[in-house]
Amino acid sequence: MTSENDRPEAGSGQPDPAEGTPRFTDKRRIDPETGEVRQPTPEEQVLADAESIAQGAEEEVVLEGLIESQKLAAERLEELQRAQAAHYNLEQQYSAYVKRSKAEVLAAHDRGVASLAEALIPVLDDIELARQHGDLSGPFLSIAEKLTTTLQRFGVEQYGQAGEAFDPAVHEALMHSHSAEVTEPTVQMVLQHGYRTADRILRAARVAVVDPEG
Repeated sequence: MTSENDRPEAGSGQPDPAEGTPRFTDKRRIDPETGEVRQPTPEEQVLADAESIAQGAEEEVVLEGLIESQKLAAERLEELQRAQAAHYNLEQQYSAYVKRSKAEVLAAHDRGVASLAEALIPVLDDIELARQHGDLSGPFLSIAEKLTTTLQRFGVEQYGQAGEAFDPAVHEALMHSHSAEVTEPTVQMVLQHGYRTADRILRAARVAVVDPEG
């Protein structure tokens, strides 16, 4: 029988038989003595199964995290693409607005010039009659030339010359006659000059037309 005095003292470094002998788990799959594959003990199998389960759970968590990250990245990419599409549409709308505004300003300018020129046509007719009769001289000549130059600078052009081919799109025939000397309808005389801009006829030239005989 072992007495209390026979037990090893605490801290002596010797295992206490009452506490049991320490056990070690050898996880090596190959037996170092025989070189053969060892069969795991029940305890080793339990530990291996536990490690496998833990590893599987860890991999599942990582996979779920990866899937969630991919889903979040796809959502952010979709948001970015929508933002880029909205920005592109906004740029196109602004570009169309600028072009439309410029076209409207140019059209308004042309309408203003045409309206002013049409209002001045009677004055231009009087100036032309005074020139034909030799009454345009002195200060009035200078004013008439300045007016004509100003209208030309805004694209207003006087047209209509005797001898040119008659064009009903730009000429208004007030008189007709026939002659063997022409092979097509021809302006014989300009009664009133026409006025036009680059894109419209302000007033057709009023002319006398001579047609071929026969």
